[in-house]
Order: sequence, then C-alpha cells, then structure tokens
Amino acid sequence: MGSPSSHPPDLPSSFTVREGLLHGLSEWRLRDPALRRSFHGARSLGTAVDDVLDPGPWWQTRAEEAEQILRDYLPVMPAHAFFCGPTAALHWGVPLPRRLDPALHVGVWRPRTAPVRPGIRGHQFSTGFVRTVVSRGVRVTDPASTWAGLGGLLTDDELVAAADFVLHIPRHPGGFAPVTDTALATRAELAAFAERKGRPGAPALRRALALARTGSASPPETQIRLILHDARMPEPTLDWDVYDDLGRFLGCSELAYPESRLAIEYESDGHLARAQLQRDIDKYQAYAEAGWRVVRLTSEHVYRAPREVVRRVRAGLAT
Repeated sequence: MGSPSSHPPDLPSSFTVREGLLHGLSEWRLRDPALRRSFHGARSLGTAVDDVLDPGPWWQTRAEEAEQILRDYLPVMPAHAFFCGPTAALHWGVPLPRRLDPALHVGVWRPRTAPVRPGIRGHQFSTGFVRTVVSRGVRVTDPASTWAGLGGLLTDDELVAAADFVLHIPRHPGGFAPVTDTALATRAELAAFAERKGRPGAPALRRALALARTGSASPPETQIRLILHDARMPEPTLDWDVYDDLGRFLGCSELAYPESRLAIEYESDGHLARAQLQRDIDKYQAYAEAGWRVVRLTSEHVYRAPREVVRRVRAGLAT
C-alpha cells in the first residue's frame, strides 16, 4: 500500500474524501491506515505529535496535539464557523491542563446552528461576546476574548497562568537585541471581555487578572509566584538580569529578590541536556562569585511539594 509521502504533490495535508478522489486517490488509498481519519469525510497526512522523539514542555506538546486535530477538521468545517474556547486557547499556545475535554470547540454567530458531530463541541455567540481573527490561516477567537471564555473552565491558578501567557512581553536577556515581539493582548482588553455581561466565571477572571503579570514566561514560573503569594511572602521580581559589581552580565533568572541577591530557578527536563547543564554550572558559579544565592526547583517541588518551595525561598532570604 502506498505511503502518505507518495500522495499527489498538489494535495493539501488535510482534505475531504471527495478532494482525495478528485486528486486521483483511489478508495483503497483513502482507507490507508497511515492517513489520519479524525473526522468522518476527512483525511490528513503527516506524523502524529505522539511520534515526535523530542517533545517540548507539556504545555507546548498539548498545543501541538490540539493544532493537529484542528487542522484535521478544517476540510469539513463550516465556512462561517470559527474555533473558540480551549481549542482557540491552544491554537494561541495558552497553557491548559490535560484534564479538559479534548473535543474541538467550534463557534458560530447567532442565529446560525452550531455544528454537531463526534469530537466537536458547538457554541453560539452573540455579537460582542467574542472577537474573531484569522491566525495562521485559521479563523479563531482573538487572544483576549479567548482567555475570557476560559473563566468557567479553569481554576484560579490556571486562569492566572493563561493570563500571564497572553500578557507576556518577550524580551532578550541582557538587552543585547531589541525587542520586536509584543504581548498577545493588553490588560485592558482582557478586562473588557472579562466584564462582558453574562460572562461565566467573571469573578474568577477578575481575581486572576489582578494576579497576572507581564514578565512570567512559563506556567511553572507563574505557579512559583502564586505559591509565594499564598504564603504571604514578598513578591519576587520576574525575568531579572543579574550583573556582577563590574557590570558584566551573568545571566537571567525567572524570579529574583535583587535586594537580597537571591535568584529562583526552575529546572525543567531540558536542563538535563549536556550543553544546558554546562551552561547552568558556569552560570551558577558566576552567580556565587558575585554574591548571589540560587534556589533551584523542579516540577516535583512546584506541583507536589509547594511547602518546600516556601521553605527554601524563606531560608534563602534569611541567609
């Protein structure tokens, strides 16, 4: 049986069965198990995310999995529909927990009928409740209204992590290159959609927005900050550049207490790679020589032993 790599060159990566037949694929080829059949009447080429040998962080892998299913649905998606809710959030890269329903969330404007088929959760929206844009060739709700639509689905901490992602302003540590990227949305935009009349979870959205920051670059960083907040500890500075007394740049730390010369570092699995491990050893040695102490944390501490996070940071501040 032929492989997906032998498909006609002008055949899109996701297509309807009818399109496949028009491009010369036989019904036998359309039943090839190498073709993904996520939705009735549609076929897709390519490698599943689960087959990738070097997955990224869990939130990135989650987004890639959802994007794959989203693309599989496009050939049979109604022309007037758009992606919304968790599906739109994952399209934007917003970190979401795996416990959420994996179905695609698809919206339409009233009075149209929301799509109904296995694996699809249809929604109807009134004008002004969400805003849609075209992103990477896909019509989705924009980042601000997407975040506001998560109010009835996520916990307070998860909403803060999502808001941090949307508000994050990327920058280059040390300021060695100009900042060209911008946040996905402004705080004012998030607040405007969160306060929309009839918005589910509006109180949780307001609480989350009050705790959201622009300097947090990952969910673990957000979680560390929230753990310290719940323990009523001083709020650390985010994304802090460390210099020695001669003004030489030593590195950037996710969270820090500059006055106490205490840095907090989250060590993901990527820090176990040989090259990264070497950089970390050199960085922390330079920190130590400049009078800085480092609290190093892993996912075990952040998500399973938050009291240990508090103990270590308190001990570092007390030293």
